Amino acid sequence: MRIVLFTGKGGVGKTTTSAATAVRAAARGDRVLLMSADPAHSLAEALASPLTNEPARIAERLDVVQVDPQARFEGAWAQVAGYLRDLVRRSGTDPLTAEEITVVPGAEELMVLLALDDYAGSDRWDAIVVDCAPTADTLRLLSLPDIVRWYAERMFPKHTRLFRAIRGNGELPIPSTDVRSGMSALAARLERVAALLADQGQTSVRLVTTPEHASVAEARRTFTSLELYGYAVDEVVVNRLVPSDGDDPWRLAWARSQREQLEAVRGSFTEQTVRSAAYRSSEPTGVEALGELGEELYGDDDALAPAAAHPAWEVDRSPADVPGGEEFHLLLRTAFAERGDIELARSADDLVVTVGGRRRYVSLPSALRRCTVSGATFEDRRLRISFSPDPRLWPR
Repeated sequence: MRIVLFTGKGGVGKTTTSAATAVRAAARGDRVLLMSADPAHSLAEALASPLTNEPARIAERLDVVQVDPQARFEGAWAQVAGYLRDLVRRSGTDPLTAEEITVVPGAEELMVLLALDDYAGSDRWDAIVVDCAPTADTLRLLSLPDIVRWYAERMFPKHTRLFRAIRGNGELPIPSTDVRSGMSALAARLERVAALLADQGQTSVRLVTTPEHASVAEARRTFTSLELYGYAVDEVVVNRLVPSDGDDPWRLAWARSQREQLEAVRGSFTEQTVRSAAYRSSEPTGVEALGELGEELYGDDDALAPAAAHPAWEVDRSPADVPGGEEFHLLLRTAFAERGDIELARSADDLVVTVGGRRRYVSLPSALRRCTVSGATFEDRRLRISFSPDPRLWPR
């Protein structure tokens, strides 16, 4: 199963680009599911076809679905939410407030991930193309599995710490087997979809931008965050290039400025394929027009070709006879990050890395858990974090 997610700054054309990619892939023989994960749901307008919460065929080998988070939430979270509301109400909270505070942050994004898990497990399609929300929401979506795992372990821990505390208080209800099973199943599904998204040979993200400074700058920031989370970005699409023919001075100046931005994108994203599409005289609407856009973007290339895999992080080791003695080095890919954007902290067996306000918990290999952080430097668009063996934990 090949999965390609499209995101970008609002208004750059990510919906038409994702739809054009799906149409092009289906025309060349792949069975494709085009999935709208954007709450704005503009995919129906791009396709000029009504969409529902169930996959529907709109062209040969092409199905489309518009995920309805509310409908999925009521089925997937109902038992757990009912228990939490009961727990909160017994503390004296009024029912309306209890209803509000037991809604999990990121519930809509959570339902999108569960829908992706459902469809990825089907043999009906060869590929899923996802029209994601604008970049901030997409980053929240892709960081959600880690957040929910943290939430699940503390609210419904495997070793029942919370349950033992509840039993000690006769006034609080003990969660039923169904509730515990439901939460465990939810956590297992998120583990599965997290592994699917992190599999760089199977899943990749494509950034859509327009050739303007603000849009390109956001694409760089998004790329840095995606690398931090370990996701593969295989292509960047620069959309709406103004034609440079004619003799209109205003248009020629605008085209020249855009070409400069296009070259800046190519210089920045050296490991990604950079594609471009011209500004059209009318909005590409409907399967035929989107097919033409897909042909312009991909030509004879495979629209769903997998990305070249790059490990999110690597560990190397300095020999003991080098100056400074033996050290380990954890290398994280953090392209475009500035030194002042990065914060490092240690939390038990995790390294907490914050880049530009985005945080990731990196579970350290066993050797590094017995070390202390001794420094950090930039090297070839990567953050090199040095670890020195802790003599108390590392017998010589």
